[in-house]
Parts: sequence; C-alpha cells; structure tokens
Amino acid sequence: MRRLEGKVAIITGAGNGQGAFEAKLFAKEGASVVVTDIDFESASQIVRDIENNHGKAIAVHHDISSELDWIKVVEKTIETFGKIDILVNNAGIHMESAMSEITLAEWSKMIEINLTGTFIGMQTIIPSMKKNGGGSIVNIASIAALRGGSFAHYSAAKGGVRSLSKTAAIEYARDNIRVNSVYPGLIMTALVTEALENEVTRKNLMEQLPLQRFGKVEDVGYGVLYLASDESSFVTGAELVIDGGTMAGARLTE
Repeated sequence: MRRLEGKVAIITGAGNGQGAFEAKLFAKEGASVVVTDIDFESASQIVRDIENNHGKAIAVHHDISSELDWIKVVEKTIETFGKIDILVNNAGIHMESAMSEITLAEWSKMIEINLTGTFIGMQTIIPSMKKNGGGSIVNIASIAALRGGSFAHYSAAKGGVRSLSKTAAIEYARDNIRVNSVYPGLIMTALVTEALENEVTRKNLMEQLPLQRFGKVEDVGYGVLYLASDESSFVTGAELVIDGGTMAGARLTE
C-alpha cells in the first residue's frame, strides 16, 4: 500500500531514532519527505537512504526553537514540493533532573525546544495547509504528560504540547486541518538503550510494562503514520498512547 501517495510531509528531528524511522516509512508509503534536524549531516544521510530506496526527500538544517528556521523550512518545502500536507513535530530534548535541582536556564531551554518549538512550527505551517485545503499535524508528546513523576521540566513541556494540540484541533477543524498527539512510553532509542545497561534500572522499568517488552521505534512510527494518513480523516484532538500498557497498569493500581 502507498498510504501517503502524493503527500508532502515535514518531520522534525528526523536525523536519527524515531524521526528517522518515520521519515523512511513515510517515503516508502509514497510521501515526499522534508527531513529536518539540527544535525544536518545526520538528516542528509537519512535522505540518501530514502533516495537509495527510490523515495523523494530533502534535508534541511533546523533549530526548532527558531522562528526564522521554521520560515526557511516552509519556504524550502514549498519551493521543492509545492505544498505541505503533513507536519510531524518529533524533535525534542530530554534532560534528567530532580525538580529541586533544575536551573532556570535548564527550565527555559526545555520549554523553548519541546513546547515553544512545537507552537512555532504549527503557527508557521498552518497558513500553508489552509491554502492547500487541509492537512494533518501529529505532535509527539510523552506519557510524562499524563502522569506525575520525575523530570518536572520535561513533563511540563509535554503537558503543554498536549493542551496545545487539543486547542489547535478545535480552532482549525473547519479548515480541514487535523491535529493529534502521540504519547510514547519506553521506546528503545539510544538514550533508553544506554539507561538499560544498568540491570537494576532495566528490571525496575520492565516491571512497569504489562506487555513485558520495551517499545520499538516501529511501534510509534506506525501510529504516527495512521494519524498522518487519510485513514484517520475523522480523527482530530485525539491522544494515541503507545506505551505497552504502562498507563493502563498505573490506573489499575491507583
């Protein structure tokens, strides 16, 4: 199947990990993909991989906290592919700190990248989607937005993404622009893999997973694909939790 045939998609933070998988998957499904990342060389390698598999893609250097960079991404996308159908706000950072130890600079950086970057992206791209007659925006949040826990600045930023997504879904529904959010749990990215080298950490984390396995980037990627595609044309303002049952188990034990 070519579920995104003829679509043009911008995926941020697509130079590695979850975003890279999504970029390759979208290209395989027929989309022309704009691979953005602050690491331009990594983004360029993903583009080469896509082109080697007969897909269409371009790489753009992109600091998502920069309004100017967002404008350049939109201009380059329109110049190259003529329109924008899909935006996946995947890029973000994660820092581990107890609330009492978070500096104001660390707090500001987390909010600026994980929340403000998502806001700027939506605000910059929505006018193009309106001209195009609609579109799909998928914002990557985290189960940290749905529950209490550590890393207050990260949870707060992702909680903001949750509220922002719902607000935008309502505001732009009549423009045929759908906005949905995805809430990954423990996904085997480089950061998580490093943490799991500690056997105690690995055991503690596994105990939180009813499905008794850690997530893969594919698990999230196919959920994002569904929300980006026309298969979800009656879905907006939704929250797709992809966490191996973590949140369901948390509710059962409360």
